[in-house]
Amino acid sequence: QVQVEESGGGLVQPGGSLRLSCTASGSNFRLLTMAWYRQFPGKEREFVAQFDWAGTSPTYARPVKGRFTLSRDGTKNTVHLQMNNLSPEDTAVYYCGVVIIGANTSWGQGTQVTVSS
Repeated sequence: QVQVEESGGGLVQPGGSLRLSCTASGSNFRLLTMAWYRQFPGKEREFVAQFDWAGTSPTYARPVKGRFTLSRDGTKNTVHLQMNNLSPEDTAVYYCGVVIIGANTSWGQGTQVTVSS
């Protein structure tokens, strides 16, 4: 089992930036992927960005490509989602999802991102 802890989020004006962080912790696990998803009110959770831990480059959903950057700190099992040029359409609850070998996705508690003037 792995625990997922998220940080960051909050209120920002349109055009502003925020940084989300996600850390996976536990004992004796091997990461497969760490990803961010977001959920708009009344909608299904949707993919934002992902790091395959064995790979070198993250993947992004089309709406955020070029504005969001996902980076990782392999020594800390942590990923950071830098979100730039935010718009009100990015307002959502953002969730970190972690997949380890032999387990389904573990989710964080979610963090609210609100873009408003």
